[in-house]
Amino acid sequence: MQKKIILFFSLSLFITLNLNAQDKKMKVNPLTPEEERVIVHKGTERPYSGKYYYHDVKGTYTCKRCDAPLYRSDDKFDAQCGWPSFDEEIPGAVERHLDSDGIRTEIVCKNCRAHLGHVFLGEGLTKKNTRHCVNSLSLNFISAEKTKVVNTEKAFFAGGCFWGVEHYFGDKEGVISATSGYIGGTKKNPTYEEVCSGATGHAEAVEVVFDPSIVSYEELTRLFFEIHDPTQINRQGPDIGYQYRSAVFYNSEEQKKTAEKLINILKDKGYKIATTVEKAGQFWFAEDYHQGYYHKTGKQPYCHFYQKRF
Repeated sequence: MQKKIILFFSLSLFITLNLNAQDKKMKVNPLTPEEERVIVHKGTERPYSGKYYYHDVKGTYTCKRCDAPLYRSDDKFDAQCGWPSFDEEIPGAVERHLDSDGIRTEIVCKNCRAHLGHVFLGEGLTKKNTRHCVNSLSLNFISAEKTKVVNTEKAFFAGGCFWGVEHYFGDKEGVISATSGYIGGTKKNPTYEEVCSGATGHAEAVEVVFDPSIVSYEELTRLFFEIHDPTQINRQGPDIGYQYRSAVFYNSEEQKKTAEKLINILKDKGYKIATTVEKAGQFWFAEDYHQGYYHKTGKQPYCHFYQKRF
């Protein structure tokens, strides 16, 4: 029993110190003891007790800890489970992790890693067949009258190890989320080991969700060409293999033309560009331990650095 108490105390201290370190890097809101029990220590509020369970006002639900937008009221539904339920999150706002029980899937705020609740699939409750079961204590709410409607777009870039690419895009103003994953291959939902084998044809890539009213697709693509070496073929620094190729995966003809225009500019400058421009297919999210790698470890990219080319 004494060993269990010491272990629990050590784990709690680690979580507290880790969150304090994160607090220094981002603005976070003070929490009540009960909110901290849920958000920090991954607790659960009593069913039917949360103020947002019986709540049907139009607006946006945000993270209690960091104010990041998480869910829209249009995606909220009554699952009759005792907690607020949503069948879709705002793109790039929520991360999924295997719960400590080894069975359920935990959901956390992508921005500050605050515990939200759990996500369940295949219940048939809505057409999207998804239920985000969220604690009210993890949420704040902004009514539609006070909410700025943000129309987001997506971009996909592959430039070597996705850790470094994600790192640079995640710090760019106007980027809502940067998520590591796999694209351009043939196998559904590939694992990291399968991609590294080269057998699936995927590239390590990053999905960038951005607000075009703040940052343009062209500006992001210029950044892409300046944070990796686009002249290297199937490699980036010490990482060698087809999965480390340089590629822009476009969602529209406009994105394709932008990428091709920038490539031609670089070629005119004398660069022998190896970057391919390919139509975006299914993007598969990488394993949890790849997400926010440099944020988690405090390290710096080992094969990516900024170099002005335009």
